Amino acid sequence: MATEDKNRATAAAILPLVGGAANVTSIAHCMTRLRLGLHDRSLVDDEALKALPAVMGVVEDDTYQIVLGPGTVARVTPEFEQLVEEEREAAPAPVAVSADELAAQGAAIKAQQKAKNATPFKLFLRKIANIFVPLIPALIGCGIIAGLNGLLVNLQWLPAVTPALAAMASGFMALIAVFVGYNTAKEFGGTPILGGAVAAIIVFPGVANIDAFGQTLSPGQGGVLGALGAAVLAVYVEKWCRRWVPEALDVLVTPTLTVLISGLVTIFGLMYVAGEISSAIGTFADWLLSNGGAGAGFVLGGLFLPLVMLGLHQALIPIHTTLIEQQGYTVLLPILAMAGAGQVGAAMAVYFRLPRNESIRRTIRSALPAGLLGVGEPLIYGVSLPLGRPFITACVGGAFGGGFVGLFNQLGDTVGSTAIGPSGWALFPLLDGNHGLGSTIAIYGGGLLVGYVAGFLATYFFGFGKDLLTEFNVSQEPTPSTVAATGGPQPAPNADRPGGPDGTDPGTDPAKAPAGV
Repeated sequence: MATEDKNRATAAAILPLVGGAANVTSIAHCMTRLRLGLHDRSLVDDEALKALPAVMGVVEDDTYQIVLGPGTVARVTPEFEQLVEEEREAAPAPVAVSADELAAQGAAIKAQQKAKNATPFKLFLRKIANIFVPLIPALIGCGIIAGLNGLLVNLQWLPAVTPALAAMASGFMALIAVFVGYNTAKEFGGTPILGGAVAAIIVFPGVANIDAFGQTLSPGQGGVLGALGAAVLAVYVEKWCRRWVPEALDVLVTPTLTVLISGLVTIFGLMYVAGEISSAIGTFADWLLSNGGAGAGFVLGGLFLPLVMLGLHQALIPIHTTLIEQQGYTVLLPILAMAGAGQVGAAMAVYFRLPRNESIRRTIRSALPAGLLGVGEPLIYGVSLPLGRPFITACVGGAFGGGFVGLFNQLGDTVGSTAIGPSGWALFPLLDGNHGLGSTIAIYGGGLLVGYVAGFLATYFFGFGKDLLTEFNVSQEPTPSTVAATGGPQPAPNADRPGGPDGTDPGTDPAKAPAGV
């Protein structure tokens, strides 16, 4: 089957299982997931969705998220959007609903949108993530080109080509503040182009002729943090203008005042303040890994998976971007990527500890390649999290891997990534450091190996109690999707245990876990 036909077939299989086009209110995608807004959550057939070959799992957060994996989701989403549009065009004219029916629909939608993690702080972090996540494809592409260019320069190959590659790799980073400003205004409810216009002041070469706080400004000072602050300010100025400026003058006065007021505050305040904060972030990251690299790496690598489950990892995205903008790479991502290595090691241990549970072993076999490439959702939501204790031992593996990479940072061998998004083996093309590519690859690869081994050993010896082995190591098991949905597989009908299964802690229900692994 042609790739296009396969993607359309996947989209066509998903659409009826989420209640059809009439049940879909919004469509978006991130690196690995198709994110859908739904009218009526009860119309979704979770088990049938999980059984589709292309679907790695489902996650319910502020949107209904179908895990398809990197690359696939970017191709399936346009096909899904087209099918939704076609189905809506072919649908008969809607029948008028009564006030009671409309009220009932509204109550159902309100109940569905009440998210367990919808605290103000987490909603704010989600907004920040929504600003930076669309930039990830460009960061990856430019990062790989930068790595290729560095390799050619070191080998002194193709000298006529390397300047062009350098321009391709650096052009986006030179203007990243503009894209951040555009996305920020869009996310906070302003006019995107005005956010981009104000943020563009930061990278304009002419700011080098301006003095603020007793020093001459430099183009790019404040970076993405300054752009974010400038665009947020522009949104509030614009909204204030919309309330008070007469409608007849709005088209002239509102954009002018928005750029003027926000621009002046940016030049004579935000650029300096954001520049100091950005410098402090870079200095602290260098100090942390230079003085306590092993301990810091151990803590960061061990806590990253719980941060992901709580949605708090989104706070790290602006920090990664700031470090890439300042230093050319982020030293934090290779350490945090060790959490995925611990997850892989834990899954392999589960595979060997449950030789009779073909259901879970089949899930591991299908999800392991994605896990090695840094896509952790299938292993987390299908294996370790429903089982409970293996999720903790996976964190132990990530801690040891992070400690290994952090130790070498402490010894002076910096390991960084020129982009955010990928992890696992997929991060190799994006690695950079201060002692050559060979040393950087060796350290990162060693960290992955330590994470695999530590996660395996911790899970093999400490991931299962006697009761847990008795319950799960049985030959008759339900499908892997039931494992994820119920918090653990049911025992065989003749299993020697009273009553039904008690499942796992509802706090670890993968269907309620936040997105973002």
